[in-house]
Amino acid sequence: MTKMAVVLLAICALLLGGSSSAAAQWTPAFATFYGGSDASGTMGGACGYGNLYNVGYGTRTTALSTALFNNGAMCGACFTIACDARKTRWCKPGAPPITVTATNFCPPNWALPSDNGGWCNPPRRHFDMSQPAWETIAVYRAGIVPVNYRRVPCQRSGGVRFTINGHSYFELVLVTNVGGSGVVAQAWIKGSATEWMAMSRNWGANWQSNAYLNGQGLSFRLRSDNGRVITANNVAPAGWWFGGTYTSGAQF
Repeated sequence: MTKMAVVLLAICALLLGGSSSAAAQWTPAFATFYGGSDASGTMGGACGYGNLYNVGYGTRTTALSTALFNNGAMCGACFTIACDARKTRWCKPGAPPITVTATNFCPPNWALPSDNGGWCNPPRRHFDMSQPAWETIAVYRAGIVPVNYRRVPCQRSGGVRFTINGHSYFELVLVTNVGGSGVVAQAWIKGSATEWMAMSRNWGANWQSNAYLNGQGLSFRLRSDNGRVITANNVAPAGWWFGGTYTSGAQF
């Protein structure tokens, strides 16, 4: 074998190895849709984001089945989803994959079998996408299609936002517009007259503190599920109010 042939074989091996590695990142699942053609039925939801337009997530969103939702710990995660044309004729020809944000939970339907209506029953990996998002990759009349997905970094504009609800001695903070992994695994809060205090997940993307922080400026620290940590100092001024949203200059 010539030296040139050896080099060519090595290059081919590298290319094939890279392709296999990339392909291994994709996982098979299924996808349906909900919320209507204007996605109005997707607002609210189990992550607590409320109006998805106001928080910047729009219509490119999805609800996750139990196997993916992880009791709310996957709220904010981003997934790229591709219709699998090898398994169905209902993919839109030439449609590229779409990236969506997890904003809701698709509950099990134990009255129906997992392969006939109970699409979100454990242990199925399933995406119940907003109708506008779903229709970018599949034909409406299909209703359900096989897909391949992979988790991807979230691309966000601007800093992480904090909406403070609750009342004195109970701050319920909704964390939105999270870039990077998109998922907050731990949160801390600090008043201008306190040390850092750990918060606990109340539900979805809502984190709680039981400290009295009225009249103090507030800072936040977040750790994503990939271990990255950011600190958002002095996000809310001393005159912050319950129901207010405060945008930080920090982002993953």
